[in-house]
Amino acid sequence: MTQAAHTDLAPPLTSLSLPAPAKLNLFLHVTGRRADGYHDLQTVFQFLDLSDDITFSLRADGDITLSPEIDGVPAAQNLIVRAARLLQRHTGCELGADIRLVKRLPMGGGLGGGSSDAATALLALDTLWQTGLGSDRLADLGLSLGADVPVFVRGFAAWAEGVGERLQAIDLPEPWYVVLTPEAHVSTAAAFGHPELTRNTTPITMRAFFAGGGRNDFEPVVRRLSPAVDAALEWLAQRGSARMTGTGACVFMACPDRHEAERILAQAPAAGFISRGLNRSPAHVALDRILRPHRI
Repeated sequence: MTQAAHTDLAPPLTSLSLPAPAKLNLFLHVTGRRADGYHDLQTVFQFLDLSDDITFSLRADGDITLSPEIDGVPAAQNLIVRAARLLQRHTGCELGADIRLVKRLPMGGGLGGGSSDAATALLALDTLWQTGLGSDRLADLGLSLGADVPVFVRGFAAWAEGVGERLQAIDLPEPWYVVLTPEAHVSTAAAFGHPELTRNTTPITMRAFFAGGGRNDFEPVVRRLSPAVDAALEWLAQRGSARMTGTGACVFMACPDRHEAERILAQAPAAGFISRGLNRSPAHVALDRILRPHRI
């Protein structure tokens, strides 16, 4: 390398800010229950352009700090801190980080906020700490933190099976969505454990999904558990094809354009937001942009 080429390189990163986007499950089937107690699923993940934002600043002493703490979630139990500690243990890295979180995604809404935060932490710290695992190994590592973490680590809209970790990239329309956030907290454990949950839905093909097939097997259960979710779905279904994401509580509907999404949201009886569907994670788009000057 010439001296001129060397001086053109950007200095090493000491801090990094990345988004942690929401996701929607465009359908969600429970196709079986395994011997280990986990459920086999089929789903399609698509990202939204609404995100938490997380800033990571390098520390040399190995400590991991998170601010501000989330009410009711001690820092040591937060998935961001757990992801950082997991990466340290797995790689033997002795570096640390000060982490600042700007939380925008509702908790317990089925939008994957905690899993997305964890995935962004893995991507950012693998870069800052120069541990060099890359997305494939980070996705395998992240699975131990949650079934939704791998799709956020890999960063593409995906057809998913297994517990949600077997991913195949899928090219989807990127519509505007209206997303309602009823005042309800739905326990994922309660939804999976409910005796009335359908656990033997026949798997569908990708072609059937694109033809309009698929449903959310958790909807009937959650509607019984939460009158607020039931009311939001009932209202939105009068205006189009409404569906719940994940195990709730957020419900959504695709719209032909932003104006229509805004119009529906303005009339909604529950809080919510509008957001664009994305086939590539904003975290990966931002990371690629940041790293471009550092690549030879």
